[in-house]
Amino acid sequence: MEYLSDALTGFLTAQLTIAGVPILVREIVGNLFGLACAFLGMKRNVWAWPVGIIGNALLFTVFLGGVFHTPQNLDLYGQAGRQVMFIVVSLYGWGHWLRTRHSAEGDAAIEPRWATAGERITLIAVAILGTVACASIFSALGSWGPWADAWIFVGSMLATWGMARGWNEFWLIWIAVDAVGVPLLLKGGYYPSAALYLFYGAFVTWGFISWVRLGYKADEEVSEPEFAAVR
Repeated sequence: MEYLSDALTGFLTAQLTIAGVPILVREIVGNLFGLACAFLGMKRNVWAWPVGIIGNALLFTVFLGGVFHTPQNLDLYGQAGRQVMFIVVSLYGWGHWLRTRHSAEGDAAIEPRWATAGERITLIAVAILGTVACASIFSALGSWGPWADAWIFVGSMLATWGMARGWNEFWLIWIAVDAVGVPLLLKGGYYPSAALYLFYGAFVTWGFISWVRLGYKADEEVSEPEFAAVR
């Protein structure tokens, strides 16, 4: 037990110095788990969810820098709070994908589709109202960069929920989150996380195209027998 305790303590405190900047090893590892989650999500593999949860738990400690004494020593409540939100929504997504996988043919856990008009209106309303509300809360708590932090929190929640439901739009929401997250994290000195956000910008574009193509392919497979029957 003492060995395990020492190993855990060593991992939580381990740092690398890159270009003269101290970087926590757990920030790098947490983001690698996040990247693996995104890749598995693109493949519609149910293991995306537990892999992501591990990364979320690690990054939670990174973004509460004032509490866990990180090199940046900054408290980003939105960034930390969204890790908790990720875990909660991921548990739902994990269960939902397991149920749909068991009821569908093949290995894919979900079939991509576009959100309905009503679902899109709900997404936009939650994005606007949620960002305003969270920015006020984060400002009161003394969060660093409250407005950007608020959108990242709300947008991440919507993107994760959209992924759980199989909406193509969730990739577009991620792009909007990345566009705000990269400059915020660079300014705060969270370089591994900023680099991952930047990479995500290209990755989620690829994921979006892949899911849309899957949707078109599914539509063609459904419509072809109908056409043949008429013919």
